[in-house]
Amino acid sequence: MDRDSIASLFLAAAEGDAAAWKALVEGMTPLVWSVIRAHRLSDADGAEVFQTTWLRLTQHLGRIREPEKVGSWLASTARHECLKVIHAARRVSPVGDLEILDRGSGGDTPEDELIRSEEAAADSERVRQLWQAFEELGETCRRLLRVLMASPRPHYSDVSSALGIPVGSIGPTRQRCLRRLGALLAERGVR
Repeated sequence: MDRDSIASLFLAAAEGDAAAWKALVEGMTPLVWSVIRAHRLSDADGAEVFQTTWLRLTQHLGRIREPEKVGSWLASTARHECLKVIHAARRVSPVGDLEILDRGSGGDTPEDELIRSEEAAADSERVRQLWQAFEELGETCRRLLRVLMASPRPHYSDVSSALGIPVGSIGPTRQRCLRRLGALLAERGVR
């Protein structure tokens, strides 16, 4: 689906055309799911994010000034909703009574726990810096890499139609984007 057809479907859907809305959802569903899968949410959380992403679009129909960029808007919204779910899950981590009682019998020394904690903090910092560098990439690179991070990886023909990029340009563009991301990470000293 190219940008012009996305824009025309969006405008028709905003005017109340149910068929256009259905076509827009069907055309953009792979993009939204690719973002959700990249965040490795559970099926239930992924379905919730999917629904919330489309709900947010309906809530902002009148505010979107560049209808041809609805795909980018959906991808960004899905990413934001995924991060909200991930952060909420970190705040609430239910633990059973037996897990609390078994903690002392794990055989780990305080030093082992400290090392694991420091490694987790270092990993978390690397991930934060990766996403920070990712956000510095151009819009085309961010959109392309988000879609290509999906599991299973989408076919280039699907990527081409969703992003409006010729099939033959996807591989070279991906390489340029990854080189740029690598350079940004190297500038930060991230390995």
